[in-house]
Amino acid sequence: MARHPAQPETVNILIVGQMGRLAYEALLFALSLRHSTKDPRFKLFVAEPRSGPMWRTDPTIRPEPLREMLQSQGATILPFQTNHFGSDYPYGNKIEALFAMPKGEPFIFFDTDTLVTGELGDVPFDFSRPSASLRVEGTWPQIELYGPGYAEIWQSLYNRFGLNFESSLDLEQPDEYWRRYLYFNAGFFYYTCPHVFGQEFLEMALSIWKEPPPELVCQQLMPWLDQIALPLVIHKLGGGRNALPEGYLDGQTTVHYRNMPLLFARESDAVVDLLEEISAPNPIKRLLKDYEPFKRMIYQNRGHKVRGLFDREHLPTREQPIRQKIKKNGFWMV
Repeated sequence: MARHPAQPETVNILIVGQMGRLAYEALLFALSLRHSTKDPRFKLFVAEPRSGPMWRTDPTIRPEPLREMLQSQGATILPFQTNHFGSDYPYGNKIEALFAMPKGEPFIFFDTDTLVTGELGDVPFDFSRPSASLRVEGTWPQIELYGPGYAEIWQSLYNRFGLNFESSLDLEQPDEYWRRYLYFNAGFFYYTCPHVFGQEFLEMALSIWKEPPPELVCQQLMPWLDQIALPLVIHKLGGGRNALPEGYLDGQTTVHYRNMPLLFARESDAVVDLLEEISAPNPIKRLLKDYEPFKRMIYQNRGHKVRGLFDREHLPTREQPIRQKIKKNGFWMV
């Protein structure tokens, strides 16, 4: 009989909130977490970048009633200093925010465009073996006709950080097929300590950003930097693609919807029902209506018009055709 690892007394959940889209998504996340997860071990932190020279506009969460509503849902707003990325690469927030989290306590990072749909306490996490989202397409690298292939590109990165490349491969996948190589979506990841994970993530991301290996000469680092460094971090810390059983995160327990049109296009009836339930109370509605995509998709019924365009039993395997059909019908919003 398989033994599950001992569960920690506290698990800290990290999302990033700042002025604009992320603030409204953070509220939806907090509402879904409170609705779906009753296990008191899970504590929510909303990391908020401080205004400073790395930001062209003030990233502080506004308006004040939105901040107050986040806190009323059990969220702790956690200011953090931006020293490396900021407006030039806002995805770097997920790296720098890790250093503001309680040291030495297990954490789970989620992108704010996520809903918690089940009990996180039922997920058999082994925090000593980190992993991340496998709901991912082969977005990076993009192979050029006369340039290096997947193996050469990824091996150059493993070599840069003194990591064993061969042990990262999925040998059931063919050579030069992107799934053979360790690659995640950065929509969630977890580990025993945010500071240890964050230090590896920061050092690797900055090294790739500032001095990419020659094999990356044809490759774009924007916006993929976090997803380039993430598998290297996870591999170094002893995790991998099979560290978490399938079916929980990006499954029955959480949904990374990415934006409202995609949520209505492809997620289950249960997810849409949850979204509409948590967003219905008038105090919540007054806040969320200030964000135009939520106003139109949730409250003005455009989401169900998007939903009517698709057969969820026969969705395209790739996201791009779904996006194109939504755009063609005039319903795309972010």
